[in-house]
Formats: sequence, structure tokens, C-alpha cells
Amino acid sequence: MSQHEEKARQESSLIGRILSMEALLFLMGLVSLGYGIYNGVMINIFWGVVIIPGVFLLHKVRKKDWAKHWAEMEAEQKARQAYIERKKQQEQEARQEHK
Repeated sequence: MSQHEEKARQESSLIGRILSMEALLFLMGLVSLGYGIYNGVMINIFWGVVIIPGVFLLHKVRKKDWAKHWAEMEAEQKARQAYIERKKQQEQEARQEHK
């Protein structure tokens, strides 16, 4: 890949990050909040206050390693299932001893 193509790809990547959904939502929240404060419109203030923290929450959720999360959840489920099976087996053995 030539230097020109690499530079064009980096520039498009930068523009993509600047104009990402999170950036646009954050900008919308700021504009809504500013408009609401300037004109005294409570619903715009409300939406600005809701959108701005929501953008940070969205960014955190998108950044999380979901493959690792689901692998951990599956391991917990398997451990829980194994524990339930062991308890059932112990209860059956205890019933058989009492007979």
C-alpha cells in the first residue's frame, strides 16, 4: 500500500471517529441542553441531561469485551449446573441410605 493510500485511509478513519454515532449523540445532547437553558425550555434541558450521560454509558458498553463476558457467564452457568447435579445426587444417596 502506498503512502498516499495509507494517509487517505487514516484520514477517513479519523473523520469516521469524529463523526461517530457517540460524537453526534453527545453533540445533540449539548445542543439540546444549551437550547433548553438559553430559552428556558425544560424538556430540552431534560433530554440534554439524559443524553449526555447516556453517551458515556453507551461508549462503556461498546468498549466492553463481550466475548470474554459471555465466556464467563457460560462458565458460571456450567458450575451452577454441576452444583445442582451434585446436590441431587447427594439427596438421592441420602434417601437410599434411609431405606
